[in-house]
Amino acid sequence: MDKVVISLGGSVLVPDEGDAHYLRKLAWLLTEMSKEHQICVVCGGGRIARYYISTGRELEFTKEELDNLGIAVTRLNATMLLLALGDEVVPAIPRGEEEAARLIEDGGMIVMGGTTPGHTTDAVAARVAELVKAKRIVNATSVDAAYSADPKKFPDAERYASMTLRQLCDLVNKGVHEAGPSNVFDRLGAEIAMRAGIPIYIVNGRNLEEMENAIRGKDVKGTMVKD
Repeated sequence: MDKVVISLGGSVLVPDEGDAHYLRKLAWLLTEMSKEHQICVVCGGGRIARYYISTGRELEFTKEELDNLGIAVTRLNATMLLLALGDEVVPAIPRGEEEAARLIEDGGMIVMGGTTPGHTTDAVAARVAELVKAKRIVNATSVDAAYSADPKKFPDAERYASMTLRQLCDLVNKGVHEAGPSNVFDRLGAEIAMRAGIPIYIVNGRNLEEMENAIRGKDVKGTMVKD
């Protein structure tokens, strides 16, 4: 079976907008898709992680301490998804990319969070995908595609239906200025995907039809990133 790695943003998983209803539907979809694909889901931290990191920054925690707070939240989010999936998932959350790769090779669906301070969950997803030679990465975000800037702040931002992996790397490396890219995918993660030649499907993670099409490798309304 094809291997597919999903980078599931915390802002998609737990935005406090009908989360239980969404999780039930997502769990059903992932269960169905796991009959055709070997799936690894890497959960992000979202607003809860941002809260802890913001508070920790006010308390003058070190960067590593802040990163570890964020990682803890991603693993909490992963635990909730794991429990929602029930018996359809490997009942353990890998603590590293190599461990995740071994479990994927053994079969079964994997759910995990962050692993190492300094690495986002996008980077974790890309590294796992590289290790297992995944067919694609599904980037499930809170927007519907990749844009030249955050479309929530800049309504005139350019929307991309497709781009190359190099173009994605260039987009996310523009800088961190206010009018910059919407961080649709992590810089390190984009570089790993480009190095490994793994396509990335950027879709609205709350649109389960888009999610299904991306997992299957079909056309999506979001952004198709490949060489």
